[in-house]
Amino acid sequence: MKPIKYAFLFVWFNCCSLFCLSAFAQSNNLYSGGYASAFIGGLYDGYFPYRQIKAHGDFGLGAIDKMDGELTMLDGNIYQTQFTGKTLLVKDEEKTPYAVVCFFHAAKVIRVNLALDKASLYKYLDSLLSDQNGMYAIHIQGNFSYVKTRAFPPIAHKPYLPLADMLDRQHFFEFNNIKGDLIGYRLPSFMEGAHISGYHFHFLSDKKDAGGHLIDLKTKGVTIEIDKLDSYTVDLPQNTDFAHFDFKKDRKEEIKSVENGKKQ
Repeated sequence: MKPIKYAFLFVWFNCCSLFCLSAFAQSNNLYSGGYASAFIGGLYDGYFPYRQIKAHGDFGLGAIDKMDGELTMLDGNIYQTQFTGKTLLVKDEEKTPYAVVCFFHAAKVIRVNLALDKASLYKYLDSLLSDQNGMYAIHIQGNFSYVKTRAFPPIAHKPYLPLADMLDRQHFFEFNNIKGDLIGYRLPSFMEGAHISGYHFHFLSDKKDAGGHLIDLKTKGVTIEIDKLDSYTVDLPQNTDFAHFDFKKDRKEEIKSVENGKKQ
C-alpha cells in the first residue's frame, strides 16, 4: 500500500505546484480577448463573453459590442460608457469584440500633487517606467481639474467602416473638478498590432456614473499605482470575419487618430 500512497502524494504535490505556478503566471499576465488592429479595422461584433474576460483579470479596458460606447474594468466590475454619457454595469453574458485585462497588483505607488496636463503626465510616467520594452498596467486615482473623454454610438449595418473613418461620430464629454480613476497601460512598440502600443487610458468617475476613452486631462492631486507585467496572452475570435480580415494594411496612423480622437 505504501508505494500507492506515495505515488498519490507525488501526483497531488505536482498538481498543486502546477496550479500555484499557473495562478502566479496568470496574476502577472496581460490578457487580450481580440486583436487590436482587427478591431480598429472594423471587427466590432462582440465575440468574447464578459464572464470569460473576468476570468483573466479585474482591471482593464476595451470596446463594447457594435461600438456601443467604451468599456472600462475596475475592481472586477465592467462598466459601459454609452455615447450619451450614461455609464452602467454590463451583464456577464454580453460580449466584447476587444478587451485587454490583467489582475492588478500595485508594485509601486507614488503620490503626485503637481498640476499636470496629459503630455506632462505621460512624460512623468516615462521617468518612472524605466523598461522601454516593458508592459505596464497603470492606475491613477484622485482629483482632476479637467477631464475630456469620448465614446462612439452603436453601429447597425455591415460592412462596418474602419474606426478612423468614423471619428466624426464621436461624442465628447468634459468634466471639471472631478474625482475618479484612470485605468490603462503603457505597452511597448513590439506589441503594436495585437495591442495598442504606448499609453492608452479610460476614465471612470468616482461615482461610477461617467467615463469613456481619455482624450485630455489636467491633474489636481493623484496617486499613481504601477504594476509591471511579464507575459501576455491573445485569444483570437474564431469566426469568418476574422478569418478573412486583411492584416497586410499598415494601420499605425489609424490607431494614432483613434487614440487621440482626431486625424493625425
